[in-house]
Amino acid sequence: RLGFEIVDVRDLADMHIRAMTSSAAAGQRFIAVGDFMWMSDISQTLRSNLGGAASKVPVRKLPDFVLRLLSLFDPSLRAVTPMLGRKYRHTSEKAKRLLEWHSRPSAVTVVDCAESLL
Repeated sequence: RLGFEIVDVRDLADMHIRAMTSSAAAGQRFIAVGDFMWMSDISQTLRSNLGGAASKVPVRKLPDFVLRLLSLFDPSLRAVTPMLGRKYRHTSEKAKRLLEWHSRPSAVTVVDCAESLL
């Protein structure tokens, strides 16, 4: 149960431009973040939108305890175990308010990214 807040690089670039050109943004910091998606949601989105090109995208869920057990033998997994089941939520409200910035839906970002890699 891993998940991420997703933001499109195109939206991030748009926010940078808006922040550089807006006098209201002077000296401010902004968070660019989109919707949260679980890895299982990302898999389903890819399968639903890419057809045969996503036939090898896994859709089965690995139980948390299995990943924790595997992390005992694979040090690269240890960094992810604290994030299991956690739904991080940050807000871009300040950027929306001061810069009139909006991110595209995460599902669109995921599919566009996958298509660019294919």
